[in-house]
Order: sequence, then structure tokens, then C-alpha cells
Amino acid sequence: MAHTSTSSKETRMRKNNNLDGLAWSCCGSKLMNKPAGKNMMYEPTNIEHIANCITHGLWIIPSCIGCLCMLHQSTTEQHKYSAIIYGLSLICLFSVSTIFHLVAWSGKTSTLRFYLHVSDRAVIYLFIASSYTPWLTLRDMGFLGQTMRWFIWVMAVLGISYNYCFYEKYKKLETFFYFVIGFLPAISIVLTTSLSSINTDGLSEMALGGLIYVLGTAFFKSDGIIPCSHAIWHLFVAGGAYVHYYAVTTYLYIPNSGETD
Repeated sequence: MAHTSTSSKETRMRKNNNLDGLAWSCCGSKLMNKPAGKNMMYEPTNIEHIANCITHGLWIIPSCIGCLCMLHQSTTEQHKYSAIIYGLSLICLFSVSTIFHLVAWSGKTSTLRFYLHVSDRAVIYLFIASSYTPWLTLRDMGFLGQTMRWFIWVMAVLGISYNYCFYEKYKKLETFFYFVIGFLPAISIVLTTSLSSINTDGLSEMALGGLIYVLGTAFFKSDGIIPCSHAIWHLFVAGGAYVHYYAVTTYLYIPNSGETD
């Protein structure tokens, strides 16, 4: 009953946003609609829907190829474990996002759209945790690293649960969750490597990828303010993912790169 009520409420919110979009079209703007109200989902224009689908859909096949390449380069069970987790998270990130935006563009099945939107947000938490897994698994980060490896997955589960229970509410708190799970592991890795003789190769690329994600959040929260802002956010995500993938495959999947046996 709760999900049916949520879906009905979402349908009403979309109708209201559609009316707002018509008003903006009359003023000569077809690139975006008005910003969503409090606890409401932004309704993209057709142009924005297309951009949202393309900017993540293009990366589904490359992410599949990337996952297979990591498995091919794996020389130990830990390499295979990291490749499966990280590779599948890449595939899910772009696939779930694309499917959600296609369904949203169709304007049908509001219940399916609700679950896909929740899944789309959930995959972000899983992807962040998966991005750190190779570093915390294939390099000996000591006790702090082992603790952080479990911490990021606990935080991911908590973030997913929060997103499901408080759908489209407390958006600033949701952003805070993303920052916590994104930054704490990075801080622990930097502290561990700076206080020991652990190989630091690839950490600058990891930091660069994280910076790209952080810069992209400015567009993540700019729907209705900047045209196609969500599609721009997608491009930042793809850019950050590429930099991180390059760092993982270059520094963790080559001989004598500091990984554990």
C-alpha cells in the first residue's frame, strides 16, 4: 500500500511539473523545466531525457569490455574478486541509469519508475564502495584499511536503506551520505600511505577521479537551473569512472605494483 501511495503521489507531482514545463515553453525555453518543488522529482524536457539516456547508455558496452579485461589481467583470487566487484558495479552504474531514464522518458509505469529511481540511487552507493575495494584489497593498508573496507560497504547498505525509506526527502542529507562514503576511505588511504612505506602509485589518479565526481555534484543538484544539468553530471561520472579505472588497471593489475599476493 505504501508503494502504491508513493507512486500515485509521484504521478501527481509529474503532472504539476509538466504544467510548469508548458509555461516555460511558452516563454521560448525548451531546454529545461522549472526546478522541482520540495520533496518532488524534477521532470526533464524531451531534450534532457534524450541527453540523460545517451550520456550513460554510451558507456554500457565499454564497461562490459573493461570488466572482461580486468578478469583477463587477474593473476590471483584477490584480483578476480576485485575485478568482479568493480567491473559489475561499472556495468550496473551505466545500465541501471540508462534503463531508468528510458522508462522515465516513456512517461509510463510510474511504479516501475519509482523502483528504478531507487535502484539508480542505490547503485551510486554500491559504485563508490566498489571503487575503493581494489585499493583496500590489493594493497596492504593495515588495520585501518581492513576496517575501512568493511565500513564502506556498511555505509553503502545504510545509504541504500535511507534512500528507500526517505525517497526524495532530505536531499541535502542524501548528498552528505555520498560525501561521507566517498571521502573517508580516501582519507584513510592517504593517512596509511603517508605513515608507512606503502606504494603510493596511482593515488594521484584516484584523487583526480574523486575531484571530478565532486565537481560534478554541482550539476547533480542543478535541475531546472542549468539546462541538461543531469546529463552534464553523467559526463562527470563517466570521466571520474574512466580515471579510476585507468588507475586500477595500471597500478593494481600489473606486476610489482604493490598489490598483495
